[in-house]
Amino acid sequence: MKLTLRQMEIFLKVVASGHLTNVAKEMKLSQSAISMSIKELENILGKPVFDRINKKLVLNEVGRAFYKEIDPIFKKLSDIEYEFKNSENKGMIRVGASTTIVDYLMPTIICSYMSSYPDVKITLKEGNTKEITQMIQEGTIDIGFVEGLVLGPDIIKEKIGVDELLVISASPKFNKSCYIDELAKERWILREEGSGTREVFLNYIKDKVDKLNIFLELGHTESIKSILTNRECLTCISKISVENELKEGKLYRVDVKNFDCKRDFLMIYHKDKYHSTLFEKFVYFSKKLMVQMLESEQSARFKHVK
Repeated sequence: MKLTLRQMEIFLKVVASGHLTNVAKEMKLSQSAISMSIKELENILGKPVFDRINKKLVLNEVGRAFYKEIDPIFKKLSDIEYEFKNSENKGMIRVGASTTIVDYLMPTIICSYMSSYPDVKITLKEGNTKEITQMIQEGTIDIGFVEGLVLGPDIIKEKIGVDELLVISASPKFNKSCYIDELAKERWILREEGSGTREVFLNYIKDKVDKLNIFLELGHTESIKSILTNRECLTCISKISVENELKEGKLYRVDVKNFDCKRDFLMIYHKDKYHSTLFEKFVYFSKKLMVQMLESEQSARFKHVK
């Protein structure tokens, strides 16, 4: 496309005025610059759009047809420009989150945010911590929510909560008090490599267990829980991901002595990310709601224990 928005704007102003001088004064340009713009536009179209009558530019039949097509398009573009300059609550935010957060925290946050800001569109991508970090580095998402270890000098990290990892099973075989090294030879199901859950757990037990018997790796926590109910095996997963199953008695927390494995929930974004008002509002809203959800859950567990 050779036509420019500037040429369209000048064309429409000349149509409204009929005199190059008036348009030049309004746009603070020279008369020759206005004239040159009209000539360039006519050269691009391959035919004149104005008749020069009595030192005035008057639309000819070609110009009238061109005006009919261009005028509504330019007005629409002007409206869009005005809306984005003057609206803080319109646009798109690209969000990424690790599996645990996508499944158990983000649905509530996004639904609540979109209820408050209906003109904002949110796209949500799921991946493990490593994948979400890579998306931030590549600029394919604006903000990420992860757990585990995040590396990279270009990544800004903000702690927004603490999660606890539990050793879980459904088999009565493990319903006793023990140490983690006593369970090392049992069959374990863990998340895939790159998962924050897996990374934090293995890093926590590395000084206590020489080798863990990992017989199955899966990319989703729900799949792990499903297999646990039908197999004599163990896993280590987030407390928030297994709350319902623990309450219903489908799964139970293995009593592992001296096991206190916790991790931070992190909000991450690129150090060069532009902080628009829309971005800042989403950051504030997400952090506030996620903290409330985590604190509410901890309070409920404390009351249950009492």
